[in-house]
Amino acid sequence: MDNNDFYSLQGPLDSIPASRQTRSANLAGFSGLVRSMGADPVPMLERHGLDPQVIRDPDHFIDCKSVVDLLEYSSTALRAPLLGVQLAQCQDPEVFGCVATLCRAAPTVRDAISSFIEYIPIVHSPQAMLELVESKDTAEIRWRVSAELGSNYQANYKAALLNLKLLRMVGGRGFRPTQVNLAVDPRLQDIPELEKQLGSKFNRTRGENAIAFPASVLDQAVHTSNRLVYKLLGGYLQQVKSACRTTTADRVEDYVRGSLSAGNCSIERCAMKLDISVRTLQTQLAEDGLRFSDILERQRFELARQYLEQDNLSLDDVADLLGYAEQSSFGRAFKRWTGLTPKLYRQQLGTPRRAPMPAAFSLAFANRAAGV
Repeated sequence: MDNNDFYSLQGPLDSIPASRQTRSANLAGFSGLVRSMGADPVPMLERHGLDPQVIRDPDHFIDCKSVVDLLEYSSTALRAPLLGVQLAQCQDPEVFGCVATLCRAAPTVRDAISSFIEYIPIVHSPQAMLELVESKDTAEIRWRVSAELGSNYQANYKAALLNLKLLRMVGGRGFRPTQVNLAVDPRLQDIPELEKQLGSKFNRTRGENAIAFPASVLDQAVHTSNRLVYKLLGGYLQQVKSACRTTTADRVEDYVRGSLSAGNCSIERCAMKLDISVRTLQTQLAEDGLRFSDILERQRFELARQYLEQDNLSLDDVADLLGYAEQSSFGRAFKRWTGLTPKLYRQQLGTPRRAPMPAAFSLAFANRAAGV
């Protein structure tokens, strides 16, 4: 095995959100908050096409517009004009997934904010657009969404407090914003509570989302800095960004690779993960001349070859990693693909011969790669 292969990732560990999607971590704590207000969250979620069971998985992807509409509807139904703030109070920066880990490991606050800006659209939601604006004495982190989502007061309130929590996480206990602006116009009676929660005066005149703070903060060290984690995780996320794996086939491949070892890889679970119906998934794959079973077979075959090259893995280990209940099932599949048993394939690894991709599913993928 090439030494570089040992340190590389063959593809994303998980699928990434598509356009107009976001991680369901955005709704972490929603059900508990609604129940604390004496209401049932299930009808509210279902009203907006959100499965109460699905949103328990923070890495599941859901429609951005559904989240925005849910928060606006719930705010009105519960008579909670600052519901977005209340929901953000129940959450922490871990809502942003591995990006929060990267920021926590960054050497400086500037590095952390730069990482946050660069990778949030990749990991959390492609609709999020952020930038860092600096002047001599002041720095601002600004954000907006790249699509029209309608009335989104609550989503903006929530984003402001969560972004502020992330800044406090990397800036330390002494971090204080000098001003907060929002792209929405809150009611006059809500401003004192907003200012209390955000720890800053609220500017109603600028009409954009921004958190301002002293520019000197940018060069402060992050007290949780870990250069190894920062380098490894940052390198991985850069690979994910460069891969731009946003087609349906790409995302199914990523799902399969990430779920095989759990033994529960199925088209139903995949469709649920991508927040589409099984029929829609089948249709989209068919447009590329593919089936879910094609992708499953190919990923198993490619991973099998990689695993068999690792002497520390027994055949039972390989079968388990590929999601087979028994080694014998793996053995039959591998022989069907290559004409060789896994054991014989391992014995021949020292020769130039390498098992070719099975013709049964090579043509569809070749056509896809060529854009046919």
